[in-house]
Amino acid sequence: MADIAAFGFVFVAGLITALATGIGALPFFFFDSISDRGNVALWGFASGIMLSASLFGLVQEGLAEGTPVQIGVGVLAGVALVVLAHEILLDAEIDPREYEEADFKKLILILGVLTVHSFPEGIAVGVSFADLGLAGGTQLLGFTVPLLAVFMTVAISIHNVPEGTAISIPLRSMGVSKWKMVWWSVFSSLPQPIGAVIAFAFVRYAREFLPYGFGFAAGAMIYLVLTEFIPEALDTGSDLPRGGKPTLAIGLAIGVALMVPLNFV
Repeated sequence: MADIAAFGFVFVAGLITALATGIGALPFFFFDSISDRGNVALWGFASGIMLSASLFGLVQEGLAEGTPVQIGVGVLAGVALVVLAHEILLDAEIDPREYEEADFKKLILILGVLTVHSFPEGIAVGVSFADLGLAGGTQLLGFTVPLLAVFMTVAISIHNVPEGTAISIPLRSMGVSKWKMVWWSVFSSLPQPIGAVIAFAFVRYAREFLPYGFGFAAGAMIYLVLTEFIPEALDTGSDLPRGGKPTLAIGLAIGVALMVPLNFV
């Protein structure tokens, strides 16, 4: 019964990160659009948060549990999985406009593609809960929750907000209703609570693989930042002065500056 409650707790944590994506659609309840500069800044902000969570959260904790070699193997495995998933799902870039127009079969395919993008974030959350119920954490709803788990849940939740905004922008141009934009934003992150539970189960019952798990989650997320988030930001900011690079750098710096202190609270 205790294990069921623990799995339920981790699922809720993953669900919170998914629901946070819907917050990204809320600005459209008040504004008609977001400028390219603002969008680039949001992508930079999300990237800074993800990099901070990976390096100062997952990698640092992994080194406390294992060796640099184990972390390195995990990182390479995380990168390899994302690359392989992209190869299997050849049309891995799906425009959010397709969400609204898709039939059930198409939505299943879209959810599969979204899994490639958001599953690693769920894994990061699940791995961070490895010490759930053990000494050294903080008390929350009757559970002893590792501080790393709190940090990762907050980090991924904040990171998901700009993702929700990016998803909502093309939907807004189609005239999709505001509440539907919230729903489609959340839909894009639905694999996260599932990934969180799977990763938690793995490290819970195969603890010797925990360092690899930390490296795996970090590698997958860093790879996504470098190959998707930052290129997307630069593409969006191509018409801005200096290609939007200064705005991207400012967003990155703010994301890092926000998350690094939280890791030491």
